Amino acid sequence: MDQFQPNTRFSIFPPGIKYLLIANGIIFLITKSMFTGQWTPIGEFVATHFALWSFGDGFAPWQLVTYMFLHADLSHIFFNLFALWIFGQAIENLWGTKRFLVYYLLTGIGAALVHMLVGGYFTYTIGASGAVYGILLAFGMMFPNQYIILLFPPIPIKAKYFVAIYGGIELFSGLTRSDSGVAHFAHLGGLLVGFILIKLWKIKRPG
Repeated sequence: MDQFQPNTRFSIFPPGIKYLLIANGIIFLITKSMFTGQWTPIGEFVATHFALWSFGDGFAPWQLVTYMFLHADLSHIFFNLFALWIFGQAIENLWGTKRFLVYYLLTGIGAALVHMLVGGYFTYTIGASGAVYGILLAFGMMFPNQYIILLFPPIPIKAKYFVAIYGGIELFSGLTRSDSGVAHFAHLGGLLVGFILIKLWKIKRPG
């Protein structure tokens, strides 16, 4: 069975992935209390100025990037960074660090813009999930027939179907559960911008 496993032929922690993990981890330790999950005094300042705020509520252009490095709690950062590593290291090894990082940042920015334009009202938004969905899309396009093992239930599924299912879930959730507190349209924005970039850059999947 053509089951995906982290690529150990090159590096399981290529530079881009490594620095993204470190940056997110350090910022989380500085901005969040490990015991209560509340913002630290530094975190309150950072959230005020560097989370993604809605238009008219404190938005600033740099927030389109900085919001990606802030997370709400341990589960939020763990699942985002785990997905970034498990799918992203294969993409960085394939594309190279420069293209990978440009892609990551652009999908995160695109996710923020889509979220702000069509995602409904959020006081502020944080998290790397928009960019992570872009990475997931890239993995599905570069390695469409690789198998991913779902956690619940533990069923193997090809990456292309995995991405399609997650995209469908996010679209349905965004249209029907706008009050869920989850930025579904940011996730969809990451998928959309990732697809556009791969087509514009004319990136072909490995033979």
